Amino acid sequence: MDPSAPILLFDSGVGGLTVLAELRKVLPEAPVIYAADTAGLPYGSKTEAEIAARVAGLLGRLSERYRPRLVTIACNTASTIALGMVRDVLHIPIVGTVPAIKPAAAMTKTGVIGLLGTEATIRQGYVDRLEAEFASDKRLLRYAAPGLVAAAEAKLRGEPVDNGAIAAAVDGLRSQPDGASIDTVVLACTHFPLIEDELRAALGREITFVHGAEGIARRISHLTQGLPFARSEPDLAITTGELTEFERLAPTFSAFGIERIERL
Repeated sequence: MDPSAPILLFDSGVGGLTVLAELRKVLPEAPVIYAADTAGLPYGSKTEAEIAARVAGLLGRLSERYRPRLVTIACNTASTIALGMVRDVLHIPIVGTVPAIKPAAAMTKTGVIGLLGTEATIRQGYVDRLEAEFASDKRLLRYAAPGLVAAAEAKLRGEPVDNGAIAAAVDGLRSQPDGASIDTVVLACTHFPLIEDELRAALGREITFVHGAEGIARRISHLTQGLPFARSEPDLAITTGELTEFERLAPTFSAFGIERIERL
């Protein structure tokens, strides 16, 4: 294994930075390439076939060009739809991101769990199976909150957060039967932890938020245990969209240890 072979983190936008933050804690020496399919945003409103084809195609191109040792799909929507296809196409370890229903079910005291995700994520059979396996004796209230993706992206750019999107997400959970009893909320999109403070202020300080970033980082660490790491060049962020727009995030990427920005 080439010590400079990177870990590739893939997301539709910048939500995967929540995963990168946790990865830096456990593998600070690991070379990283962060790939954002900003030209494909938003994923949540696309069909399953569109998402699967797009994600598999992009990861094939990225893997051929950058030869990563491992790929992480740091996106709940892409993972719940395309993970199997990507594993069939690429012959390297693939780590996906799935809604943290299992830990939420273990944490809730009231037995009522909220789940915020994109439209595409919350309708997946994968989520149904997680609910059946780990929360069959709980009440899981799902709500599609695509506006939170844009709110998170805006926050990272230093722009005002859309309070209307926050309020709509909160009302979407609380207005459902038993919604007033929610004490645990699954953030089933890697963008959403970026605005956890805003969600907490709106939902209430007593709410416990659960997401999968720490678990993903631990999984990556386990799969790469014993392998050598050595950077041959600064870590890189790649966009499929407009480079000038992406470059506005340079200070944010720098804070996460990424010093180069390119367009795919």
